Amino acid sequence: MTTIHLHEKTTATPEEFLAGLTDFGPGRGELFGNSTDNYLEVHNQGPHDADVTEGSSGIWERLHYDWTDPHRVVMTTTDSNLWGGASGHVYTLTQEPNGETDVDVVVVRDGKNLRGRLLAGVLGAFGSRVLGKQLKKSIEAIEARNHGAGGSGTPPSGS
Repeated sequence: MTTIHLHEKTTATPEEFLAGLTDFGPGRGELFGNSTDNYLEVHNQGPHDADVTEGSSGIWERLHYDWTDPHRVVMTTTDSNLWGGASGHVYTLTQEPNGETDVDVVVVRDGKNLRGRLLAGVLGAFGSRVLGKQLKKSIEAIEARNHGAGGSGTPPSGS
């Protein structure tokens, strides 16, 4: 089992980041590169949780999203072609006094088969760098989505 801890800052508010993280519509891959439209399937979505299959490049997982606490999103892997056991993600969003949001992410990868165990081992060695780059891209995309057009900081309608 591999645990990866990531930490970034963003100008997006916790609410704006949460809106991006829980937007399961078309184009999700523009915000999260490991979640392309051809893998995306929303099985169920409520006001504070969702059951979603997502992935890319031959890797998929079904996740139960829980954002009952809007500053802590727990994503539990319920099925996957690679991940099992304790796999999942936890995003903790903390508003800082300077207006920035602290984004703390813990990713757990527990391989359920040989390929999953091998990839978990690779992630143990290089995951912080690779997933850290992906997190930065996601943050930039969420910031552009919320602040890019006109700089108002207001999320586009329909978000």
